[in-house]
Amino acid sequence: MTSTRVPPGVRAVVFDVGETLVDESRAWRRQAELAGISPFTLMAMIGSLIERGEDHRHVWRELNVAPPTEPPRIIEADLYPDAVACLQDTMAAGFIVGIAGNQPAGLESQLRDAGFEADFIATSTAWGVVKPSQEFFERTIAATTLSPAEILYVGDRLDNDVLPARRAGMHTALLVRGPWGHLHSRRDEAALADLRISTLSELAQELRLAWP
Repeated sequence: MTSTRVPPGVRAVVFDVGETLVDESRAWRRQAELAGISPFTLMAMIGSLIERGEDHRHVWRELNVAPPTEPPRIIEADLYPDAVACLQDTMAAGFIVGIAGNQPAGLESQLRDAGFEADFIATSTAWGVVKPSQEFFERTIAATTLSPAEILYVGDRLDNDVLPARRAGMHTALLVRGPWGHLHSRRDEAALADLRISTLSELAQELRLAWP
């Protein structure tokens, strides 16, 4: 059953990117503009796909439009207000901090330029494996140099974050924000997360209490 406390023994915290650290609203508005459709239509269709448990990348097929070729770019204005402070507080508390998500090439430098500092920043493109594959989470574990039980993986999705990280032996935190977070939090599997949070400020507070 989901707790309000960080499990004992956690020494590293690894964060997903989209809708965990980064608000993707501007990026999706830009994608809608490039595709020649309204942002409201695009997001409504993505929400429908999430609710049905289907891959959101099928949205272009559902709308019968060609997907944009311009890759999304992360800028400082896209960051959730609590994101940078949470990573800073987590590192200051003594935890190893990582960022690992399904992202395109160049994400590492974009995140650092936006203000993030971490012990490691990794992407699916750089590793050549994508979530929810177990190899992605094995790479994440190796990057921390710790055992799986000493790692807390933080994300907004059950399918890509909580469930595969849990299968890999890690502890997990479900962040309830963004479309996936809100929709997935209503599913029975949400109870499998070790921790359920609505902001990263809440997580930072719990991590400060957890550090021995």
